[in-house]
Amino acid sequence: MNEPWCEEVQDFYTSDLKKRTLKEVNAWPQAGESRSTSGVSCPCPHVCVCFSLLCLTGTLLGHPQCLDYGPPFQPPLPLEFCSAYENFGCCDQERDNSIAAKYWDIMGYMDPQGHKRCGTYIKDILCQECSPYAAHLYDAENPRTPLRSLPGLCFDYCSELHLNCYSAIRLLTSDKHIQECCETNRTQFCHLLQLQDEDYCFPQVLQNLALSRSLGSALQERRGCVQLCLAEVANGLRNPVLMAHASDQTHRAFVAEQLGLVWVYLPDGSRLQEPFLDIQRIVLATPWLGDERGFLGMAFHPKHKDNGKFYIYYSYMDKNRVEKIRISELKVLASDANKADPRSERNLLELEEPAANHNGGQLLFGVDGYLYVFTGDGGKAGDPFGKFGNAQNKSILLGKVLRIDVDGRSPDGKPYRIPPDNPFVSDPKARPEVYAYGVRNMWRCAVDRGDPVTTKGRGRIFCGDVGQNRFEEIDLIVKGGNYGWRAKEGFECYDTKLCHNSSLDDILPIFAYGRSVGKSVTGGFVYRGCESPNLNGLYIFGDFMNGRLMALQEDEKTNTWKKQDICIGSTTACAFPGMIRSYSKFIISFAEDEAGELYFMSTSYPSAYAPHGSLYKLIDPARRAPPGKCKYKPVPVKTKSKRIPFVPRAKTVLEMLNEPSTTKPPKKSTLTAATPRASSKKAKKIPSTKIKASTAKIAPPGKRRQRVKAEAKPHKGKKAEHNSRTAPAPPLPKKKSSHLARTKEVLPKKAALAKGKLEKRRKK
Repeated sequence: MNEPWCEEVQDFYTSDLKKRTLKEVNAWPQAGESRSTSGVSCPCPHVCVCFSLLCLTGTLLGHPQCLDYGPPFQPPLPLEFCSAYENFGCCDQERDNSIAAKYWDIMGYMDPQGHKRCGTYIKDILCQECSPYAAHLYDAENPRTPLRSLPGLCFDYCSELHLNCYSAIRLLTSDKHIQECCETNRTQFCHLLQLQDEDYCFPQVLQNLALSRSLGSALQERRGCVQLCLAEVANGLRNPVLMAHASDQTHRAFVAEQLGLVWVYLPDGSRLQEPFLDIQRIVLATPWLGDERGFLGMAFHPKHKDNGKFYIYYSYMDKNRVEKIRISELKVLASDANKADPRSERNLLELEEPAANHNGGQLLFGVDGYLYVFTGDGGKAGDPFGKFGNAQNKSILLGKVLRIDVDGRSPDGKPYRIPPDNPFVSDPKARPEVYAYGVRNMWRCAVDRGDPVTTKGRGRIFCGDVGQNRFEEIDLIVKGGNYGWRAKEGFECYDTKLCHNSSLDDILPIFAYGRSVGKSVTGGFVYRGCESPNLNGLYIFGDFMNGRLMALQEDEKTNTWKKQDICIGSTTACAFPGMIRSYSKFIISFAEDEAGELYFMSTSYPSAYAPHGSLYKLIDPARRAPPGKCKYKPVPVKTKSKRIPFVPRAKTVLEMLNEPSTTKPPKKSTLTAATPRASSKKAKKIPSTKIKASTAKIAPPGKRRQRVKAEAKPHKGKKAEHNSRTAPAPPLPKKKSSHLARTKEVLPKKAALAKGKLEKRRKK
């Protein structure tokens, strides 16, 4: 619980980033293809073989990578020819067959004695395309460098090859320079094929235990920190609170900003100019740092493809100036699947909020088809409402997990039905909607899709419940479960008197952490995607306040969960096209796309009006799925709105490595935990023409933000508070300052939420 935490802030933002265009590789690059850098052709790929790559920083040596620039993988079927790489490498069966055909074509030019003398050498050389270090052997780690026609060979092995099979060189390569200068000159030939670091030349690379010991496993730093890399997917967002998909095979992503806007992102990465939903006029949100109110939740009906229904959860103020939570049903327009019909809103449930914080906000559909609603305890500090607090009072819907059937109406006129097996339907002192209780402020819950092969774990619901003063927790939701608040916080007592009188069957967290680790949990997902098989079964989550990424691994034998820190991978680990290794600090939410790949949303400045939020995809750089396994064909969807292409702002690792040598190379960081990017000294203004979302007013990351915002605030808001949504965004600080100092600069002096520093607020 008291692991070291890297506090270094790495900021790789630059003011003038250009989009890096990398061609998607649909066919395997052939060894021997000549590539050029900056449009200058290279007459001999082996003489001018980009020593620049080796001189950049020296960090790419030994980087497991294939010739298509991706990580190695486990072949889905055994390799019959290059069998040395049948467990892990860069060839699938199709590529293996192609190499075998090339081998037999070469051998057709040889007599029986040549077969005997050269067969093994030729097979070994051809099969290096299947090596997990193929990119290194062929100088293909950087797409801008020329590709060798022959792999890097150790000098002694190369000398033996030349001595026994020099006449076969013309059959192995079509490179005129090698054929003319090296067929009779063994020394020159082997010097051309020599690598700078002979630990990685063939066949020495196969004998290097340090390189082969952990091949294919998730990369781990010495302290057990799992190294992952990122891809920037979207930016310019104002407190992105969620990303959802419609399960309709279109593979669209719906990204919501806290102020009440939802944007559609298409599979090609572009965003539609017109929002899917715009209810800014209704949603109660402010520009104050850490304000938890706003647009907080959204879920698509399991049969959305047929009925067009989806559900939203947001804060609003009624005509009597009373702040409430509203859960509503809406439909998409019949004429445009990318636009919601605002006139279709059907209110399902409204709850009065006694304070401005602890608003809950999660909506999700379980595998049972019912809608689960996660509410906060009503706010303030310590759940001070009533004798036992709202969370322990089953006759109140605050501080609960609710379960309702949205496909019908109750006999008593409610716009939903109560599932007949809800745990408290027969309890006259309890609301029948209650599925579980005793929760404080669950911020981000997710349903486990289950193991893709065995379906084990399918249907489990994981939640992060934000703590009061001491512990953050991860819970598994159990029907009828009491999660202890306010009697307990984490594994320990909070209200001593209530704790000693509480039942012995309270549901304990599967994991809890204290203030030395983080201060505000953001619940995540169990990874069940296809592209990063090493991550299968890992529950990945984070902490809003310090930007720490973490994972839980289940031990099925002991029925316990073990925590692992997640590090953003080193420059070496993330040296793949499109990958980055920095992110904005405040982790607001996690998400998965329709294919099951995992993402998270964060911002460098947690105000609803600041367009500094980004969406990142998590990627395992150590192992990927076999080529073709994860391909899907999105169902086309008609778009009437203009498409805005994605323009990345973060520099990729390869872009940084290719910067002029006058720039300082990235420092080797101690990988003890993920390294978020703090806001720069001077936050750059985003022109409104870049992304339309930047012109709309959006709200802060609600929920857990109780740390950043005042735990208690007068409930009956003044008119000025509600109308503050139309006010301009607060100015960004000119000096690099702590978030505590920044809060004092930004928040209005008279605002109720602005009392005290962030830490003081958190403790209330």
